[in-house]
Amino acid sequence: MRKYVAEFLGTFMLVFIGTGSVVIAKGGTLTIGLAFGLAITMMAYAVGGVSGGNFNPGVSIAMMINKRLEIKDGIFYIIAQALGAIVASAIISIYVSALGLPTDSLGQTDFPNITVVQAFGFETLITFLFVLVILMVTSKKYGNSQMAPLAIGITLGFLIIVALNLTGGSLNAARSLGPALFAGGSALSHYWVYLLAPTLGAIIAAFVGRFMGSEEV
Repeated sequence: MRKYVAEFLGTFMLVFIGTGSVVIAKGGTLTIGLAFGLAITMMAYAVGGVSGGNFNPGVSIAMMINKRLEIKDGIFYIIAQALGAIVASAIISIYVSALGLPTDSLGQTDFPNITVVQAFGFETLITFLFVLVILMVTSKKYGNSQMAPLAIGITLGFLIIVALNLTGGSLNAARSLGPALFAGGSALSHYWVYLLAPTLGAIIAAFVGRFMGSEEV
């Protein structure tokens, strides 16, 4: 049970700090990217030793494919991640309302400036890059356990900076689920992109990572 609670807390912190930096702190692009990236880093150091610090359904799927994570645990990880994101967004929505801010603006991901195909391709690409980095820096043979959380957080932060004005930079089906449920609108109707594209990117990363030696001992 500790593993599942760790995944809940890690994903909660990611969404709470990340989307909070968007709608409450009203941060710029650099602030938002670093907020998401450093949230992952903090929680990976805090509870990564308990659960492995996935905090992302795509990461859990890649770990299951490469047999680092049992399927049963992976399923419960994904449920815990989704719940963490939903609870974080619920709390953010309360304080957004208390501040008199628009309750349909909760740091949700969407792509108003590009096509569905472009958004799907971009989210697949950036999630592939992100998960591949995770697989390699946590590899027994090629990884570095002490520096892995920092490398993962930096990677996430800068990928989000690049993606922010295109797709909002999800790379994580759970991260997009929470805000979309409470904001509604096109973020919710477009959620399928943020469910399927990161999943596809993670699956590709699992096989490319294995080819690159991520599972060698």
